[in-house]
Formats: sequence, structure tokens, C-alpha cells
Amino acid sequence: MNYASSWDFTLANYDAVWAFMVQLGLLLLFLMLGNIFRRTIPVFRKCLIPSALLGGGLLLVVNIICKQFGFVLVDNRLMQVITYHCLAIGFASMSLKTEKSTHRTNRNQVVEFGALQGGSYMLQAFVGLGITLILFLLTRHGDNIISYVCGLILPLAYGQGPGNALSWDINFTNTPAAMFAGNGSFGLSLASIGFVVASVFGVLYINIYKKRGDLSVRTSNPSEVNADQANSADGEIPDNESVDKFTIQAGFVALVYALSFGFMCLLGVLSDFTNSIAWGFNFLWASLAAMLIKFVVKQLRKHNLMHREYINNYQMDRISGFSFDLMIVAGVAAIEINDIKKYILPIVILSLVGTAVTYIYIRMVAKECFKGFEHEFFLMSFGTLTGTASNGMILMKEIDPGLQTPTSSLYILSNFPAMVMIAPLLFLLSFAATSLANAAIACAIFFILWSVYTVYLFRRKIFKKRYENSPVDVWTDVK
Repeated sequence: MNYASSWDFTLANYDAVWAFMVQLGLLLLFLMLGNIFRRTIPVFRKCLIPSALLGGGLLLVVNIICKQFGFVLVDNRLMQVITYHCLAIGFASMSLKTEKSTHRTNRNQVVEFGALQGGSYMLQAFVGLGITLILFLLTRHGDNIISYVCGLILPLAYGQGPGNALSWDINFTNTPAAMFAGNGSFGLSLASIGFVVASVFGVLYINIYKKRGDLSVRTSNPSEVNADQANSADGEIPDNESVDKFTIQAGFVALVYALSFGFMCLLGVLSDFTNSIAWGFNFLWASLAAMLIKFVVKQLRKHNLMHREYINNYQMDRISGFSFDLMIVAGVAAIEINDIKKYILPIVILSLVGTAVTYIYIRMVAKECFKGFEHEFFLMSFGTLTGTASNGMILMKEIDPGLQTPTSSLYILSNFPAMVMIAPLLFLLSFAATSLANAAIACAIFFILWSVYTVYLFRRKIFKKRYENSPVDVWTDVK
């Protein structure tokens, strides 16, 4: 049989040949339009609204208009798939980066940063789940029942963005006991609100504290060059190799994702429980696989079995930045308005209360544990725990453009303790969705864990004990 003549590249084979490229082209086109809007409309620029969020919003509006004329522009299912995979690819590339701290950091602060992230997740989980448990009890005998577990998407949407919010929205939708029909749109809507919260409230915070005189922009030294942005540092492969350096970086990311996919397949066949936690945590397995690859590379370099530095932090940043931008545009564009009409009330309540408790909690911890750079720490943490790490970094750089404070270094070093402290939330998601009683138990566990993390963070004040090498003493060395 002549396979070459069995199909062609015309519109007769649109789904097989052109569908993906058209949808990808739409994402990139509207991302560029979003960037134009951000640069030309002052209110968007001043509020630091991400270009990807504006682009996704524009694509969503255009798609809604097109539907009124019987034409569907956006393939929602494909957009959801792109959102799901871009989350893991972004985490993989971030985790592959070598940790190069340019500041003297304190071990206590590293663990405290991790505890703050863990505490914020547990607080959002406890509050979000508590709200929807109450709403469920109030609506359980009516026609418009609100799922008792949908509030658990709050920490995923605010803390981890559209990818994980989408993944667990779909998981809950596919769990009959959860009585939920978000179809991905509920989680994507919350995540989109989170980006707006991170940007708008972050800018308001900066302006308010500037007017009070409590906050000033730290001047940066123009002669300082970030080594990560150098294309060819000592020992790295040159740009003029037979294989492009960026291709090597993409290859490492692909290897990481292949390993994580294999691990997910293994978990999927072991038992029903492991299968339930396998596919929703693709970003977690990608991060762990990246750490493994990074460790192997480090050992090969240490024993002179690898003579060049193949992983480039700057280009890994570009891969993660591209992945997260694409994730945001696709995530917003994939929202189906009809799926969220019945969930407007919980979305509004979760957004307002989630923003308030996150703001208050991070502000209190910043003042207690990170004196001397509490504003930089607050902006980085608040932006990250309502949007993404990119939001946090953008806000923090507004007042510390030269990265003179150790905030960014602490964030990198705190990834592992944060992952450990967040793990209980991730492994209780499936459990909470199986019954009302299990959701109540999970809610109680989240409250207990939040209390434990908070006691640790405020241990100096609670136990009236002054520790050696306090945050104030440590950072005075680098100011």
C-alpha cells in the first residue's frame, strides 16, 4: 500500500495536520496582542497585569463572540491539554536550574520560607474547604447544590496556577461522590482571578507603603551582571556546537518529562490509590525527576566523567517562562462560561476571603521572620501564592531591581522544604473528594498543619526566645 497517497496536507485533513498548529498560533498571536495592550494602555502597565493574562482574556472574549455566529474558534480540550503539560514542563525546567545563591543565607530563613509556603497552602485549603462545606450544607436540599469539595481548588489555583487547578477540577468532576461539574472552568477561573489579585494588590501595596515612607526602591549597581544571563559561562558548551545549546536544554527537559511519565505509568498500574494520585501531580513528579537528573549530572561532573556544564540557568528560565506564558493564555482561553454560571457565588466568596487571609498571613510572617527586607519578601511571597513565581519576581523587582536582598536566593533554596510541607495537601485531595465526612476530616487536618507551621514561624514571639543569627543580624552583612 502506498501510504504517501493515503492522505494529504489539505484542509480535508485539518484535524490531523492543522488543528494543533492553528491553536498554537492563536495562543502566540494573542500573547503578542496582550503584550501590545499592556504596553499601550497605562492602567494595565501600571498594575503589572501579565501580558499572558491579557492575551488569554482577549482570546476568551473573541471566542465568545465567534460562538454567537456559530463558529468555534478555540478548541477547549486542546487548550486544557496544553495547560496541563506546560505546568509540568515549567516546573521541570525550573527544577533543573543549578542553585547559585549570591547572598549569605541563613538555614532558619530557608526553612521559614518553606514553612510560610506550607502554612499559606494549608490556610487556603482550610478556609476554602470550610467555605464550600458550609455552602453545601446550606444548598444540599435545593436545586443548585454547591459541591462541598470545590473550595479545595483555592490553594491549587492561587498557589500553583492554572495547570494544577485545571487538573484537580477535572479529577473532582470525574468523581461522582464530589457532586461537582466544574469541567476545568471553575479552577481556571479561580487561577485567572489569582493573577489579577497578585498584580493589582501587589501594586497597591507598593504605592501605599511608598506614600507612607515605609518603602523605598533599592538602587542597583549597573556594573553588576547576572551570571545566569551569560550565554557561555566557564565550562559551558559553546553556542557554535553542532547542536544548538538551547536544543540541549530542551533535551534535558524532555528527558525529565519522559522519566516522570514513566513513573506515572508505574503508579497507574500499582493500585487504585496510586493511580488516583499519579496523573494530577505531573508537575511534582517532573520536579523530582529533574532533581534526580541534576544530582546525576553533578556526580558526573564531580568524578570528571562529564567535562562541560550542559545545563544553562538562563535558558532554563526561558523555557519555564515560555511554558508558563503559554499555560496562562491557554488556561484563560479554555474557560467555558456556561460551566461556571452555577458557581459564581463560591468563586466570588473564595476569591475575596482567600485574598484577605493570604494577605494578612504573609504580611504577619514577613514582619516577624524577615525584618530588614520584609517588603521584598512579602511581594515575592504574595505574588507567588496568589499567582505564579513570575508574578512574585516581577513585584519584588519593582522595589529591588538589583536583587540586593536575599529574597530570590531564599526562594530557590526553600523549594525542597516547601515541597515537603505542602505534600500533605496534595495527598489528601483525592481523599477529601470521596465523601462529606472525609472532606471534614481533611479540613481539620489542614487546620492542624497550619497551626503547627504557624507556631514554628512565630516561635520566637510565642516562647519569648531570641535565637542566634536572627534574620536581622544575618542580612546586615549584605546591606
